[in-house]
Amino acid sequence: MRSLAPFLVLLPLAACSRGQAAPMPDPALFDPIASVVMHPRCINCHQEDSPRQTDERIRHRPLVVRGADGHGAPTQPCQACHQATNTADGFVPGVATWHLAPLSMLWEGRTKTQICEQMKDPARNGDRSTGEDVIEHMKSDPLVLWAWTPGAGRTIPPLSHEKFVQALEAWVKAGMPCPEGG
Repeated sequence: MRSLAPFLVLLPLAACSRGQAAPMPDPALFDPIASVVMHPRCINCHQEDSPRQTDERIRHRPLVVRGADGHGAPTQPCQACHQATNTADGFVPGVATWHLAPLSMLWEGRTKTQICEQMKDPARNGDRSTGEDVIEHMKSDPLVLWAWTPGAGRTIPPLSHEKFVQALEAWVKAGMPCPEGG
């Protein structure tokens, strides 16, 4: 009986722990992600009709519109000015695939909660069906990466790209919880 005594003490503890509810995922895990995706480097291109410029999010000058495919109007495509890289003086930012985010990924005027829900929805996140797909997009898309090398006179997101990816990984691991309300 003495040899079984340690196990008898553990049995009631194990039975009690099974009855406890699993902790709810922390919706605050989205806060650092929101600080990046709602920063001007991201939100300026997640617009409906016209991209925005600067941290003040002013309408693009000269006036540029979305166009049918998000690459500008046929008479003024984005690539007419935006080349494969930032210009040497940093005045005109560039990435080889410069364009507005698809309308399904519109964040203009949306709350943190709405953007969070949208990032989880394949119909509204660029057809990314898993959290790992969302992470991969944020890790490798040239336009996403540009936010951390935007050229002279532009602020960068409040987290480093590495910390941003770590925040995404923690959020996905927790089940992608979204904040309530706003």
